[in-house]
Amino acid sequence: MQGRKAFEEKLFTNFQLSDRVPVDNFYRKLNETLDLRFLYKTTARYYGTEGQESIDPVVFFKLILIGYLENLGSDRRIINTVSMRLDCCFLSGIILTSHFPGTVR
Repeated sequence: MQGRKAFEEKLFTNFQLSDRVPVDNFYRKLNETLDLRFLYKTTARYYGTEGQESIDPVVFFKLILIGYLENLGSDRRIINTVSMRLDCCFLSGIILTSHFPGTVR
């Protein structure tokens, strides 16, 4: 008898990103090794004191690094790739949501 899977979205789910990225994954190891806290002090002078908060400079750097390592030529491709790859989400610290900023649908 042939089975058929009916897709049903769940309102609540128990999901931990660190459980889904293998221990030997390149981006997981990079995340454990890379210390970018110096970027906060280095880039502080480029940020104003008014207006909306910008993207975290460490997250921004990690996204650009992913773009370089994955040979992605545009910001849009970087966001689309990160939104579909758990290991890239793990490195960048992006939380998986249904409304990932900048995702092209």
